[in-house]
Amino acid sequence: MEPGFHSEQAQLPRNMIENSMFEEEPDVVDLAKEPHLHPLEPDEVEYEPRSSRLLVRGLGEHDLEDDEEDYESSARLLGMSFMNRSSNHRNNLTGVYNRETSGGLCSLSSARTVLVGAFVVVIILSIAMVVYFLPKCTFTKEGCHKKNTTLTLIYPLATNGQVFPWPKNRLPNAVVPVHYDLSLHPNLTTMNFIGSVQITVLAKEDTNNITLHSFGLKITKATITPKASSQSKDVQILEYLQHQQIAIKVNPKLLKGETHILNLEYSANLSDGFSGFYKSSYQDKNKTRILAATQFEPASARSAFPCFDEPAFKATFSIKIIREADHISLSNMQKDSTTSIGNGLLQDTFVKSVKMSTYLVAFIVAELKSVSQETASGTLVSVYAVPDKMDQMRYALEAAVKLLKFYEDFFNISYPLKKLDLVAVPDFEAGAMENWGLITFREITLLYREETASILDKQIISVVIAHELAHQWFGNLVTMEWWNDLWLNEGFATFMEFFSLEKVFPELQVADRFLRTRLKAMEKDSMNSSHPLSTSVETAEQIEEIFDSISYEKGASILLMLKDFLGETVFQQGIERYLNEHKYGNTKTEDLWNSITKVKNVDLDVKEMMKTWTLQTGFPVVTVKLDTTANKIHLSQERFLRISISQDPSSSPDSSYLWHIPLTYITSNCSNYSQPKCIKTWLLKNKTGTIHLKEPNVTWVKFNMNMNGYYIVHYEGNTSKELLGLLQNNHLAFSDHDRAGFINNAFVLASAGKLSVRQALSMTKYMKNENSTAPITEALFQLGRIYWLVQKRGSLQLAGRIKKYIFDIFGDLINNQTWSNNGSLSERQLRSTLLDVACGYNHDNCVQIAQELFTEWKQTKNLSVLPSDLTTTIYSVGARDVKGWTFILQMYNSLQLETEKSKMLRAMAKSSNAQQLIWLMYESLQHGTIRTQELPSILATASRSLAGYLFAWDFVKENWDNLVKKFHLGSFPIQAIIVETTSQFSTKSHLFEVQTFFDSLTDKGSQLRAVQEALEIIQLNIQWMDKNLKNLKMWL
Repeated sequence: MEPGFHSEQAQLPRNMIENSMFEEEPDVVDLAKEPHLHPLEPDEVEYEPRSSRLLVRGLGEHDLEDDEEDYESSARLLGMSFMNRSSNHRNNLTGVYNRETSGGLCSLSSARTVLVGAFVVVIILSIAMVVYFLPKCTFTKEGCHKKNTTLTLIYPLATNGQVFPWPKNRLPNAVVPVHYDLSLHPNLTTMNFIGSVQITVLAKEDTNNITLHSFGLKITKATITPKASSQSKDVQILEYLQHQQIAIKVNPKLLKGETHILNLEYSANLSDGFSGFYKSSYQDKNKTRILAATQFEPASARSAFPCFDEPAFKATFSIKIIREADHISLSNMQKDSTTSIGNGLLQDTFVKSVKMSTYLVAFIVAELKSVSQETASGTLVSVYAVPDKMDQMRYALEAAVKLLKFYEDFFNISYPLKKLDLVAVPDFEAGAMENWGLITFREITLLYREETASILDKQIISVVIAHELAHQWFGNLVTMEWWNDLWLNEGFATFMEFFSLEKVFPELQVADRFLRTRLKAMEKDSMNSSHPLSTSVETAEQIEEIFDSISYEKGASILLMLKDFLGETVFQQGIERYLNEHKYGNTKTEDLWNSITKVKNVDLDVKEMMKTWTLQTGFPVVTVKLDTTANKIHLSQERFLRISISQDPSSSPDSSYLWHIPLTYITSNCSNYSQPKCIKTWLLKNKTGTIHLKEPNVTWVKFNMNMNGYYIVHYEGNTSKELLGLLQNNHLAFSDHDRAGFINNAFVLASAGKLSVRQALSMTKYMKNENSTAPITEALFQLGRIYWLVQKRGSLQLAGRIKKYIFDIFGDLINNQTWSNNGSLSERQLRSTLLDVACGYNHDNCVQIAQELFTEWKQTKNLSVLPSDLTTTIYSVGARDVKGWTFILQMYNSLQLETEKSKMLRAMAKSSNAQQLIWLMYESLQHGTIRTQELPSILATASRSLAGYLFAWDFVKENWDNLVKKFHLGSFPIQAIIVETTSQFSTKSHLFEVQTFFDSLTDKGSQLRAVQEALEIIQLNIQWMDKNLKNLKMWL
């Protein structure tokens, strides 16, 4: 799935909080024996919240045997209950004691009081010691259980008051699905649907219960039929809402190896949000049209049909959709037949699917038009959109056909379905979703018209299509076993989107975009609130939260690093082996490393190396010191954190972190990037290392070639001066990505106190000679961040001096830009960035030209008079006065071009008019003329302006309940809203305000990782301002 899209470059968003942060305990009613759950693999990081062990001394931290660990949830409940009762008792005792001693006169002597108190203390301590030293003993209601005896589970209550037979978030393995026969009839007038599902299930062990997922469904009938006979039997259904589960009570029990058919009939409303089976709308000739679409990832298939809604429960699906004659229906597979069933209704029957997870099931009922093309291998590729946007579908079709062929060739595995549909859905929360054979997109990430869209629009659409097509293999054909390894899906798809486009569409020049992606991932990963790539998750909110830049961008970054270290051929062979060994199955991270290790000529323990990147939070900073006398390079590594640590690093809690780092470097004696022999590799596996140079008289070294490694470099001693001098005198000695890396690393190291802010700013002086996109974009980003922080602190004079410095460095380059679409993509992107920054900082000439072009467009109402690459800048200048803002809103409401509407919306959100900003926010929240899916983008844009950042935060506080109704708690939009609307704060009062607000919430919002990230960002801003504001004033 492509994360939520709300800017020209998707803003992808943490102190590690307990993984049990969302878990609520069920009502305690009974104890019973528990079947086995999914076993943990030896190398998997175990889910172990702070309170996950029994709080009784008889059970030590490591005393649980494998069988006993399955009862961890029960033990936690029992332990907490025990401790709570003890706590209450102690409180009562304390109260009595206080009352006795507070009366002023006491009938007992002080000596006797002391004696009694001491006796009570001795008794309590004695009991505690006995409990503590009980050998391998676990306390339950029945007393002491010796080691290797079975602990008992505490079961919750179902909605009818009966005992629900399963207490855990994840389903048991006792019964598994084999096939679903699903029939659905959505009514787009009444906004509800009826359905029936026959699930063929296989008993893996004897059981009286079938536990599966269901949420928001009114089940009206439930029967079960042995496959060996046709005799159906009514069954009882129990529902446990907290886990969104139902249990089917079966009597007599199902026996191991038996197959039965579970038949369920139900009804439900179409969802008002963006998940499950939901309704969407659009305007067609001033009439509102309704369609129904699905979004099931990660855990919403259960709200469309009862199912085993976890990735490992793969099955086949036969789907039937009942619809009206003026609609079409689409699903994962091609249509097999259409029959009339009376009353003007038709039933579409789709071919039986391949084996897949429930989150990949999809269906749509709508009035859509399409364009199609068959590939050389016989796959019919089609692009669907609402009728008024047919003229925007051709590019997506061409790109999909080319990319599909590339993937088939690269993976050496044919796309397994007969058709592939790409559908633009008007209301869509994410950027896109990889449903097998039926990929859904937000309109802005699929539809493109050459005459009016920018080159960056084309690049973004290509990136998203490439991402979703990669998922047809990574995620669909081979699926992670559980969400803790989500990165296997998303990290690979993100890596492949860039890799494939460099091969298929080199003119799109996505390398710069990939570099920025990696740097953004490292920015998030340099905080305490980050998390490992493979991270334990249990609840729906925890699962939602790992759809973030760590799973996507960090995952892609370590794959790039591995590919560079192994070589492209070996990497490709390993990927091909992985897909073939596990197709139609489920995997864990170690399965990938094992497949790559099996490739011939791989003499590296890939699993051992890559575990250090997937199981640890963060990334390393490598300190480099060149000893020119001894001709050696001294290396050391430590975890990089943006919070500076004053104490001895060896005493830091992060001192145990250790990565196997595949280093790349060049030296002054051989620095030609085009000569492979000049680029050397070295694997740093220990805290320190020494490279003995073979060539003499080396004066400088440069590590992390082209910034392809997921680490930063700190040069100590004379090496730093040598590199800075070379950068100023001959910057072309380094690649553009390495020059961007120098800028990034300098400012990042300064944020952690390893460099001074003066040293970081001095690095930018050479940029008067720079004209490449990557380093200029990075420098403008770093300087802009400082500008906005200073400005929002109220230091307007200092902010003006920063702006002047920016113009001193880049003024000539800005003045040389033409207002056109000429040049390569990189040149056009640089022009767009420079002019947008210039007008944003009120550069006189820039603002004047933009205003003239805006006036011309206003007079002609013809977008063709504007250079399409620069419309964002032109709209932003035009929206500064009331008439211009109102005109943009009018055009927004009349246009059918989503790429332009998005730019207009961002321009309006930059307004300094409070009334306009507040109207935009509420109009989007209420899904008026602005769709609710745009709200995160509006809030993010407003939060970056001096006029809007406080309004945006106030809006979030005032409308929190409505926001979490519109978007799932923990979802990417909620993550973005929390972080973006607070990221500009840099005072202790704002820190206190944000902390207090989230602490006051009655929902689980305060426990979100995004909240921890937001608080840490504010702390980092405070730290930066306290440390550097004085030096900044002196330097400027």
